[in-house]
Amino acid sequence: MGLIVVTGAAGFIGSCLLTKLHDEGFKNLVAVDDFTKIEKFRNTEHKSYAEKVSRTEFFSWLEVNNASVDFILHIGARTDTTETNWELFDELNLSYTQQVWENCCLYNIPLIYASSAATYGMGEYGYEDSHNIVEKLKPLNLYGKSKNDFDKWALDQDEEPPFWAGLKFFNVYGPNEYHKQRMASVILHAFHQINETGKVKLFRSHRKDIADGEQSRDFVYVKDVISVICFLMKNRPESGLYNVGTGHARSFNDLAKATFAAMGKEANIEYIDTPLDIRDKYQYFTEADMKKLIDAGYDKPFTSLEEGVKDYVQNYLMKNECY
Repeated sequence: MGLIVVTGAAGFIGSCLLTKLHDEGFKNLVAVDDFTKIEKFRNTEHKSYAEKVSRTEFFSWLEVNNASVDFILHIGARTDTTETNWELFDELNLSYTQQVWENCCLYNIPLIYASSAATYGMGEYGYEDSHNIVEKLKPLNLYGKSKNDFDKWALDQDEEPPFWAGLKFFNVYGPNEYHKQRMASVILHAFHQINETGKVKLFRSHRKDIADGEQSRDFVYVKDVISVICFLMKNRPESGLYNVGTGHARSFNDLAKATFAAMGKEANIEYIDTPLDIRDKYQYFTEADMKKLIDAGYDKPFTSLEEGVKDYVQNYLMKNECY
């Protein structure tokens, strides 16, 4: 068995993926990331992998070791949706991923890369992972733009890896996200708020047709996300973009109540105004169209919000454990 490369290996999804692959019997794992970031150290300190490679040295490493690589799982990215420096996104999300793609073409290596549901913007064109709407999409922030710019670039290429999939992750939550601070899931923030104050603060609705806390997202548990990645890696259906959500939007009220229940506490929710700097870009609804992935043969049920939150809270947050 050849090497499997995981970029972003010290991050949230990448570190969970390392664990899953190792448990599935893949021992020849190459972890790629910026390992100088001390805040992410816990995500890799007890992981098993064959080799650790700095993000800046990866392409030099690949030039020497490409013949041994069976697959590249490019999960690493700059994911801060509030970042306003386009040069960072251009370097890390666009140019770097283009270089990964070109190397996969050159060395005939299959590729899965992380795109994002942030590409869909306000959902003006729906949430179907159709290639036909990619040019029309209007992301709401530079992070989403960087991901959509790469998707557009990839679809425009004459030369492709032998298999490729760009995964449009919806609202992923779960263990190993402790370092993400403001960008961590609402569940992590809710857990800490409940411990500290006994209540959860959610954004008030600023639309008359939607009640406070009934804004909804497609929340997907990270264990389901890595299950999808493993399925695509092993089965290699038609190349292209794939949504990775549950296909079912749930409200923030549901999420908060599930967190209280997992902690064995009565729900106590307070509503606060959505900050003005994000209010005009705030999404009130997202829901992945999962038909393409299901038609490709993925038939494993997605974890319900209640079960995912229970597992995350009781087996990881309460125990201060990583996955």
